[in-house]
Amino acid sequence: MRPALSVILLTTLLGAGQGLFLAIFTHQSFALLGVLTPLDTKGLYGPAAAVSLALLGAGLVASFFHLGRPERAWRSAARWRTSWLSREVIVLPAFMGTVFLYGAAHLSGVNPVLVHLAGGASVDASVVLGVAGSVLGLALFVCTAMIYACLKFLREWHSPLTVANYILLGTASGFTLAGALAARHAPSEAPFFAGWALAITVLGAASRGASLLRNARLRPVSTLQTAIGVRHPVIRQITQGFTAGSFNTREFFHGQTRSLMRSARWLFPVFAFAIPALLVASYLAVGSPALLATAIAVQMAGLMAERWYFFAEANHPQNLYYQAVA
Repeated sequence: MRPALSVILLTTLLGAGQGLFLAIFTHQSFALLGVLTPLDTKGLYGPAAAVSLALLGAGLVASFFHLGRPERAWRSAARWRTSWLSREVIVLPAFMGTVFLYGAAHLSGVNPVLVHLAGGASVDASVVLGVAGSVLGLALFVCTAMIYACLKFLREWHSPLTVANYILLGTASGFTLAGALAARHAPSEAPFFAGWALAITVLGAASRGASLLRNARLRPVSTLQTAIGVRHPVIRQITQGFTAGSFNTREFFHGQTRSLMRSARWLFPVFAFAIPALLVASYLAVGSPALLATAIAVQMAGLMAERWYFFAEANHPQNLYYQAVA
């Protein structure tokens, strides 16, 4: 498939925004249980929620550049019963609204206590919003991933690993970003986020590596014979049958050389997983905030490359005919 920059930005930025929100609410949940020290109301949670909302908004803006008729975007929610895209369109604004209210509760101080627990802890409005946001954030991961995983004819995508990768890669970048923000707003809590970021980055590397191995072993179900309906045992294609391009040749093939694809396959794991993991581990050893800032910058670049490869790797069956000679 042809990787569209707008979709690459959409999925990468949304994933980081979702992961960041899950990271900060994980910290708040641990603090509520008494495992961690509670933070000041206007400390990390509010600013991090604002960054999460900015990433979600940037991803949403990027998505409009992929639409042929942006003024009709509202219609995309109409098929929610059968379309994962429609479900994503519904869940995304609901999640953004919840993140906004969560951040506003912390930054404004309008965060009333709703329940006093037996152990002395208090459940305020932000906790309820955090639970709702976490459910919506995970649902958004599933909806986005299933847009691709539900396509049976694109075998590289049609796998539970697609859903796992979307969740793990987005969450890894979110926790790394949370660590970088905590190093500025709450330095004592940065190791908590860094430890989670390291663990999830390693899990993401294992999951994405498994999908690479799986896809490398796939063999085409269709052949040139079945593509054009000719049963002769020996068929040699020497032309596409036309000289001008078409929608098929533009949208269903990446147009890059095999050497570039091989290079991308080996490079994106280095920048998305290996270098960030090394930088985060180094931070845990020496405590330099610059290491976390560098880690998130490298990881986001690596994840954009990963997403480019994810789209380019999918081999549409029509390429048996249109792209064999291009």
